[in-house]
Amino acid sequence: MGILLAGKTGQRNDTRAGKLAKFTFLWENWGVDKDILIIGAGPAGLSTALHLAQLAPELARRTLVLEKAHHPRPKLCAGGLTPDAEMLLQRLGLDVSEIPHVDAGAVHFDFAGKGLVVKIPKAPTLRIIRRDEFDAWLAGKAREQGIEIREGITVSAVRPDAAGVTVITDQGEFRAQVVVGADGSNGITRRCVLPGAQLHTARALEVITPTLPSPNFGEIGGGSGRGRVGVAFFDLFPVPEGIAGYTWNFPTQDRGQPMRCWGIYDMNLFANEKRPPLKELLAQEMMRGGFALDEAELRAHPLRWFAPGNAFSVPRVLLAGDAAGADGLLGEGISMALGYGQVAAEAIRAAFGKDDFSFRDYRKRILRSPLGQTLTARWVFGHIVYTLRWRWFQSLLWRGLKPVVIALAWLFVLNWGKRMH
Repeated sequence: MGILLAGKTGQRNDTRAGKLAKFTFLWENWGVDKDILIIGAGPAGLSTALHLAQLAPELARRTLVLEKAHHPRPKLCAGGLTPDAEMLLQRLGLDVSEIPHVDAGAVHFDFAGKGLVVKIPKAPTLRIIRRDEFDAWLAGKAREQGIEIREGITVSAVRPDAAGVTVITDQGEFRAQVVVGADGSNGITRRCVLPGAQLHTARALEVITPTLPSPNFGEIGGGSGRGRVGVAFFDLFPVPEGIAGYTWNFPTQDRGQPMRCWGIYDMNLFANEKRPPLKELLAQEMMRGGFALDEAELRAHPLRWFAPGNAFSVPRVLLAGDAAGADGLLGEGISMALGYGQVAAEAIRAAFGKDDFSFRDYRKRILRSPLGQTLTARWVFGHIVYTLRWRWFQSLLWRGLKPVVIALAWLFVLNWGKRMH
């Protein structure tokens, strides 16, 4: 009898514990069924949410953003904001000057130390921010618009079906009508919904140094003006070596202290060829400015670049930002991410208006938009500029054909933000 009574008591306790656990789960996850679920609280995801708040406030109120980290979170990114990025932010009513930044009034595009200079009258040619500060600021602006953001949630699977999308996380399941995968180049969304999609991955190295050069400045590089405050340098001297990219060097700041950001970008078009290590070429550029690479912490990050043949969606799931594809020519990601957010928000609004979540037209929306036109142009130019590796050609391009290069850049590569409506 004692065993039987103990069994009944245990069953009652198990039942109570099960009900309590179920109640706790439901309480903690109250409202997880959303119309729109955005995975990733970086520029692409937050831009999508902010554009929804502007274009379709009723949908924005039924949107949830999931972020695996907590803002401000570390992010490997050089942090250059072009005028196109600022135009998109201004249309959202945002002023990026609210966060710490450093302005570069002139940008040099060189080959082996000589080339052309770009300046924008009465405006910074390049504004440099720290991504942890920028993303946290953007998340705060989204919350001010009533966008719900939940941090510290890791997504492990995204499963679309005919009726919606199930998102599996370490804190339970979420259900939505539409999911936006804005979770970066190696994000889980693209891997789940497009497992066989072709990958085009660039690579980059980055270091941050103090603004003052090495104590051995004279012995190392002699200066050459490469560390001038307020000037940004991009040098394509690695192209003849089989590196489809450039080195960069521009001013930045870290917690209010003036610093210098150095790096090297490779579109990785010649991955099967023997090439010098990126670290070696970056060290050469830093030496010309009087800086030593071995005195700085080296960081690396991959970047998935845009190609016109990329897949950007499946029914009920859209990709945005680096998950869809960043700029391959320069590796620019922030302004492109903000532009993707606008296109994604417009596509979502249209889908709910027509009750059609196939997103068959999302690819067309991207490619026909000023964003897509610019990404396509940069993809084409990247395959031309980086493939013609002769030193005489690179010298002619950046030194002898300055007016032609500037005109082509203005028409096809830059100034696309103005055309986004």
